[in-house]
Amino acid sequence: MNMTITESASKRINAMREKQGNPHLVLRVTVLGGGCSGFKYELDFDSKTEADDVTFNGVVVTDPDSLPLLQDAVVDYEQTLMGSAFKIKNPNAASGCGCGKSFSVKM
Repeated sequence: MNMTITESASKRINAMREKQGNPHLVLRVTVLGGGCSGFKYELDFDSKTEADDVTFNGVVVTDPDSLPLLQDAVVDYEQTLMGSAFKIKNPNAASGCGCGKSFSVKM
């Protein structure tokens, strides 16, 4: 399975590690059922990983259930005049909602 973590995302996660003094801090990316398009992303910082978690670049983790829906996705961190946020560019998403947190899958 493959997921790409951009340099911008890695730098932001490492900055959060330094700020919180926690070298084990990772960004957990989970896909849940729900949202206005069928599935939604949940992004949280976490200090613990489970035995079956999959880790990417040492900074992002996901669970086995979410992994197929994140295959070949790109996790990025964007800073704009309107704010900053982690963004997921997911080739498995057929469509998404305006908030960027919800998506439907390609059939």
